[in-house]
Amino acid sequence: MTTETIVAGAATAPLSVEWDADHAVTELYREHYRPLVRLAALLVRDHATAEEVVQDAFVAMHGAWRRLRDPNKALSYLRQAVVNKARSVLRHRAVVEKHAPKALPDAPSAEHGAMNLLEREAVIRALRKLPTRQREAIVLRYYGDLSEAQIADAMGISKGAVKSHTSRGISALRSVLEQTT
Repeated sequence: MTTETIVAGAATAPLSVEWDADHAVTELYREHYRPLVRLAALLVRDHATAEEVVQDAFVAMHGAWRRLRDPNKALSYLRQAVVNKARSVLRHRAVVEKHAPKALPDAPSAEHGAMNLLEREAVIRALRKLPTRQREAIVLRYYGDLSEAQIADAMGISKGAVKSHTSRGISALRSVLEQTT
């Protein structure tokens, strides 16, 4: 007793109902493995996983061959198994992605933090050595982020004096910091 399986409008070799599971699965594998992998790859969007899905479907069909009511519908069984296993993979991925730990933002190393602290301390020590007006002008400009006009208003001096104090203060800071490094 033989029957013909139709795949996408093309007839394939007849499949013997009398075949044992090994022979039948081998023939189905030889003829339909690649199209089933393409089907699974379209569903799971990953070729390696698609191959696993198809392999699992073939293994399951081999184990259930004796329980298969109509061996002539083995290809249909395989297709349905591939679709079901692909759905299972996608559900599993969704659960894994949902419960995956959130990536921590990149944090600077402890060494980087220590170096920044040392640099800040050196700048603060150098600022303390400056005359009051120069220190005020630099702090308001670079730490307070104020414009020259705002600094002039805050200090009660002209914009020209702000420029002068800032320039002299930066020169003094540079020389003090160069000496410490």
